[in-house]
Amino acid sequence: MKHPNVALPHLAPQEGPIMEQLLSVNQAAELLGTTVRFPRRLVAERRVRFIHVGRHVRIPLSALEDLIRDGTVEPAGARAQLR
Repeated sequence: MKHPNVALPHLAPQEGPIMEQLLSVNQAAELLGTTVRFPRRLVAERRVRFIHVGRHVRIPLSALEDLIRDGTVEPAGARAQLR
């Protein structure tokens, strides 16, 4: 669900949206292509940034992007493959 940009007079003008997109655990699982159990475990083990909104847990999209970036393994160079 998208929220309209709301003018908040006490905040200085910024580039881009004030709040980044927050995903539910179900949305995070769908984005990652996993079951709901995986993002719940990431939250429980404190392996991903998350936010409590009341009793609900939300995961910033950038936290999932960081998780994917940190877990990405680049292929070995051609020289290492010849050995």
